[in-house]
Parts: sequence; structure tokens; C-alpha cells
Amino acid sequence: MIPRYARPEMAAIWSPENRYRIWFEIEALAAEGMARVGAIPEEAARTIREKGAPKLAAINADDIARIDAIERETRHDVIAFLTWLAEAIGPDSRFVHQGMTSSDVLDTCLSVQLTQAADLLLADIDAVLAALKARALEHKYTLTIGRSHGIHAEPTTFGLKLAGHYAEFARNRERLLAARAEIAVAAISGAVGTFAHLHPSVEEYVADKLGLRPEPVSTQVIPRDRHAAFFATLGVIASGIERLATEVRHLQRSEVREAEEFFHPGQKGSSAMPHKRNPVLSENLTGLARIVRAAVVPALEDVALWHERDISHSSVERMIGPDATVTLDFALMRLAGMMEKLVVYPDRMLANLESLGGVVHSGEVLLALTKAGILREDAYRIVQGCAMATWTRLGTPEGKSFKENLQADPDVARMVQPAELEAAMDPKLHLCMVDRIFVRVFG
Repeated sequence: MIPRYARPEMAAIWSPENRYRIWFEIEALAAEGMARVGAIPEEAARTIREKGAPKLAAINADDIARIDAIERETRHDVIAFLTWLAEAIGPDSRFVHQGMTSSDVLDTCLSVQLTQAADLLLADIDAVLAALKARALEHKYTLTIGRSHGIHAEPTTFGLKLAGHYAEFARNRERLLAARAEIAVAAISGAVGTFAHLHPSVEEYVADKLGLRPEPVSTQVIPRDRHAAFFATLGVIASGIERLATEVRHLQRSEVREAEEFFHPGQKGSSAMPHKRNPVLSENLTGLARIVRAAVVPALEDVALWHERDISHSSVERMIGPDATVTLDFALMRLAGMMEKLVVYPDRMLANLESLGGVVHSGEVLLALTKAGILREDAYRIVQGCAMATWTRLGTPEGKSFKENLQADPDVARMVQPAELEAAMDPKLHLCMVDRIFVRVFG
């Protein structure tokens, strides 16, 4: 997590101040839950809340330094925090953390932080969806060439390209909602998760107040399959970012130049070549996606802990929690801005579509020939032969367009009317179902 790629809202979730406030809230709620079942005095629970809450509300760098100093002695972060908290609460601090274990605090806190992060990421995805929808509707009928294997295939529309990415991010939003729900669990069950020193109603109370659900069987930690699913979802979202970024990078290549990132006034593309307008945002997004996906394998490896718990997952999560969510948050907002300002060149798209002499209409011509009565095998041979004749002689004096080569074929001249051939080579033919697809995607 570095400032260059960190937005303040997401970085704040992983700050020591937020972490300690959540820890206190868990401890205070647990005390209240214990008081409800008579495990500690109600007055003690009130004192914990009344003396601790102002202290945490005003926690500052000096407080954090004090906790750090205690941890250097205790070699235990939760004990260090509890020691510091006891200094503010006084004698009733003996009722804090009763029957609990460190994982109750750490794991429940992580659940809160991940749900907070998920809420920001959901808002980010909404911004991406809004940008994609606006640009897709804007270019609903903007003809462009569709490519397979990087080679011209058949006409499509730029709006349809973007609608496909919109549909993917809509799926990603549903995935993130499911991942958020899966990670939104609390564990207040004590050592090895048996509730030996706590009543399960305490866990239920804490979970409810934090907007979480109790973990059914927590051993001593919340099972890490939940976390693995969460980080895997972030990885899938990152791959969706990279897919769209890669599309923009290809479209901005000089020999394609169908779309390009907005070039700000005063922006410089190269220290040596003043003419350069590089796809730096989409390249940056490609790199950021790799960082987010890099968290997935460690999260999967965290699932297999020893017996009821170990801490091999702890160091991993202290890194991937902030890094993956902060990076994805930044990437999604960068993607939304990039798509809002993306410069599109419809004339260049049409020129590229027509640049191969019409061979991109071979599929429709093939259908027209079979409808005219020519066997499919014969029709394919004719169409491919005419297409290859056009392809190999493009730009030469003897070169002919695809339509001219077709018209010179005796079987085509005999069985296909010129108007039928003309209709088969109209790129607007490919717009007939765009409206129907857009209804599917946007409603």
C-alpha cells in the first residue's frame, strides 16, 4: 500500500486508528453481551463504554506510539492494546476480554474491515458501470470491425463491445456482493472455539451490532475459505479491468487508432519523442491488476491451518488485505475516469473495417450463396478463393475488391443477383440485433 495508488477513503480502513476503534467496539460490545447474561456487572460494561469510547474517538499518533512501545515488550499486539486501554478504563478493565481469545478480536475486526472495503469497491464498480453504460449507448450503432485472433473478423459496433464489458462488471458486482456476505461473520467463541468461557449469545449480540453473522464453527479462527473466496473475487474483478484495459491499449496502437485515452493539456508522452501519446492509464491498470491477483494464491494457501488455529495466515493477511483492496479501489476509479473521457474515432473505425477490400463480409456472402442454391462446400470454396485473391493482392495494380472477385466468378454471376450480393456486403446488416442485445444488457 503506497500513497501513489491509495485513495484516502480506502487507506483509512486499514489505518491503526480504524483498527483500534474496531477492536474497542468488539471488546465493548462483548462486555455488554456478557453483562446481559450476568457474566460481568452491568456497571462495569457501562464504564468500559463510557471511558473507552472517548479515548478511542480521540486516538492519535502518541497513543499509537504508546501501544507500539507496549507491544515491543509484550510481543503481542492485542495484549498491548488491552494494556493501553486498561490505563484509560481503570479497575473495571479486568472485565474486558473475559473468556475471549485474541482471534475473536482480530478475526472479527478483519471481517469488519473487509466489509467496509467491499462497500467502497461496490461504489467503485457502480462508477465503472455508469461510465460503460453511457459510452455504450453513445456508440450503440458506431460500426467497427470485430477481431478474432487479432485479425479482422466481422463488423460489430463499438457500443456492443462496451456492453459486453458492462455485463462483465455487472456480474462482478454480484460476485462481490456474495463475497461480502460470505466474509461478514464474527467469532467470539474463546479458545479453540468451544464457548467454554463465553455464552454463545455474546457472539450473537456482537455480530448483530456489527452487522455481521455468527460463524457457525469457528474453531479458534474464522475458517479461511471465506477469505480465499473474497480475495479470489477481487482477482476476478481485476482480470475484468485488465481485459478492458487491454482492449483500449490495442485500439490506441498507431496502426489501429480507433480510440485512445484522453490526453490532458500539458501532458507529455515521452522525454525523447514529443509526438508520443501513450496508453499509460490502461498500461498502469494492467500492472495493478497483477498486484490484486497476486493476493489470490496466498489467500488460498491460508485455508489449510494447523488443527484449531495457527498464525501462518496472519502475516499474509496483514499485507494482502490492505494491498489488494487499496489497489483495486484505485484501479476501478482510474478505469471509470478513463472510460468517461475515452476519445473515440468512428471514421477511423469505418476506414479500418473497409481496409481489406470487403473480405470481412465473407460469412454473410457464404450464407447468401447457400440460400441461392449452391452447396455449402462449393460456396465455401468460392468465397474463400475470392477472399484470398483480394487479400493477397491488396494495394497492387492488379488487385480487385472482394465484390469484384465474386462478380467475376461464373457460379456467383449465374446464381446470385447483384442486389443480393450488395445486400450481403452491407455492414449495417450487422446492426439488426443490436437493440435486442442492449435490452438484454441494460433492460
